[in-house]
Amino acid sequence: MDRVLRVNVKKGEVIFEGVKEDYRFLGGRGLTSKMVLDEVRPDCDPLGEFNKLIIAPGLLGGTAVSSTGRISIGCKSPLTNGIKEANSGGLAGTYLARAGIKALILEGVPDEGKLYILEVDDDGARLVSGEDLRGLGTYETLSKLYAKYGKDVAVICIGPAGEMRLRGASIAVSDPNGELKFAARGGVGAAMGSKGVKAIVIKPPKGSVSYYDRDGFLELARKINKELLDDPKTGDAYKKYGTAQIVNAVNAIGALPTLNFRYGAFEHAKNLSGEILYENVVKRGGEGRTGVTCMPGCVIMCGNVYPDENGRKIVSTLQYETIALVGSNLGFDNLDSVARLNREINDLGLDTIEMGGVLGVAIDAGLARFGDEKSCMALLGEIRRGSVLGKVLGNGVKITGEVLGVSRVPIAKGQGIPGYDPRSLKGNGVLYATSPMGADHTAGNAFGSRNEVNPLSRDKQGDLSRNLQIKITALECLGFCIFARPPLFKNPQVMADLLYYRYGVKFTVDQVWEMGINTLKAEREFNKKAGVSPAQDKLAEFFYTEPLPPTNAVFDVPEEEMKKAIIE
Repeated sequence: MDRVLRVNVKKGEVIFEGVKEDYRFLGGRGLTSKMVLDEVRPDCDPLGEFNKLIIAPGLLGGTAVSSTGRISIGCKSPLTNGIKEANSGGLAGTYLARAGIKALILEGVPDEGKLYILEVDDDGARLVSGEDLRGLGTYETLSKLYAKYGKDVAVICIGPAGEMRLRGASIAVSDPNGELKFAARGGVGAAMGSKGVKAIVIKPPKGSVSYYDRDGFLELARKINKELLDDPKTGDAYKKYGTAQIVNAVNAIGALPTLNFRYGAFEHAKNLSGEILYENVVKRGGEGRTGVTCMPGCVIMCGNVYPDENGRKIVSTLQYETIALVGSNLGFDNLDSVARLNREINDLGLDTIEMGGVLGVAIDAGLARFGDEKSCMALLGEIRRGSVLGKVLGNGVKITGEVLGVSRVPIAKGQGIPGYDPRSLKGNGVLYATSPMGADHTAGNAFGSRNEVNPLSRDKQGDLSRNLQIKITALECLGFCIFARPPLFKNPQVMADLLYYRYGVKFTVDQVWEMGINTLKAEREFNKKAGVSPAQDKLAEFFYTEPLPPTNAVFDVPEEEMKKAIIE
């Protein structure tokens, strides 16, 4: 039977509760957002007593269909001051689902100086001291937890940035290969740090999910998995090139962030491409690999282990967003520098998108230089030391720009813009401004729809963004990775059928999409109560006024078109 695990760190209480009837068919982002709306005061301090951090697998978590092992982590965002859902692969989603834990809630603020590990196993859950992990980076934290609990556990943890409650902090999640994936956006790591929880350790559950019709589910799962394997993109390209496969394409349409969003194309983009990444991995050998999975049973396998010239691992996984924000945006023309900066940002427990934006702003302020790894690494060192400058930088792009007096600050709703400049990919500009998540490409990236709607057109962008936001949110309610969407969007009835085989309840396709619609409505309602929307439904001003070479576009989507994307 599904349960909710509620942990009050102030009282030291760890209790299991039944699931409310209203939550029975909510999962992933749908559940975290509804719980935040129901239980979190919209006007609360995101790092204070009344915020809550909620972790939930999707409705299809722990099952045999590919790419359903994601977890959603929700709270009031320390960056946007609105609602937030950050999404990650790893083992935790599968383990929580198989343990029958529908949601895990961290609430309260502990006594000063307390730092905990939350242990979860088949016998229950308990808070134990995490003092021996204090100040450690995410990699050493994982290593010590593996040594104590074994390498088959699922770990959710924060780095020094989360402990310092820096608003750019992320949450790391271990995967089946002993690597780390990140629920990166919105400052969720700072929210976890405010709860005094350094790590959550989930031991492998003995049980598994139950099915209303196991044979029916497995047969349909095999068909979906085969479609993913037969698709040239999800069956081959992702395995070879990972998400970096789109570097050249984004550069070609003039939307690749370059030199703190001054340009949309980078003359050295090919050096940062998925093709070069793959070439380096093959040539260098050693620990380097492509085709690495981030969660059990995923057939897409878009991860990689990127090695140095001697074949030793630098980082896993080197992804497009990091390449865009930490690479071209900072003027780097080689993947090695990007990978080394990526590793340091990961170890600090920070969001690489946010930190790429931060470093771009800091360079404009004269604190580092474009294309200079040493000067950028020195700024990350300030964060590790907890200096005043480091705390400014670790608190994100908005605060960094305000303190340093820089006017070019690429944000929407207080959060750093991802790797698609909204002037040349206007559908994403609509997304950043209207999504309850703010500047978050995963909430409805329009890049894949560039052949349907001209990315430079002022028209049709509202309807495009609305439809994408609904569909992607629905996937996140089910626990799917958004890369699994081709067979699901081609024939959405399969999602309804999977739910039937899993739960024995008939869903229509419209009801699947309604999961996305209802979630977006709940998120919008929270943001309005928090004073975020509609007041902050916009981009940084320079996107509207400064033409972006080489397209020389500005963000000029009319207000009436923008409103079409808003769901309330």
